[in-house]
Amino acid sequence: MKKPVKFNTYCPYCRKHTEHEVERVKKGKTTGLHWIDRQKARRSKVGNRGKFGKVPGGDKPTKKINMRYRCKICGKAHLREGYRAGKFELTE
Repeated sequence: MKKPVKFNTYCPYCRKHTEHEVERVKKGKTTGLHWIDRQKARRSKVGNRGKFGKVPGGDKPTKKINMRYRCKICGKAHLREGYRAGKFELTE
């Protein structure tokens, strides 16, 4: 999927259509200290693993692409719900 870097769309802060710049949202850093990891460590010592004994399903063939739309006038950014695409490219 090809998408232009700059195009006109609705800005919820200006409340009108203005030029926006698009950037792809990158995944944030993870620390690995989530509650589920601690729960796994507590429960998986000896015996039945309980809910962690199940085999997880595989990944979906395509991932949802999230994009950040930044308004050129007010400078604020907003997100929209991502959609699935195998390839993604921002064009001039």
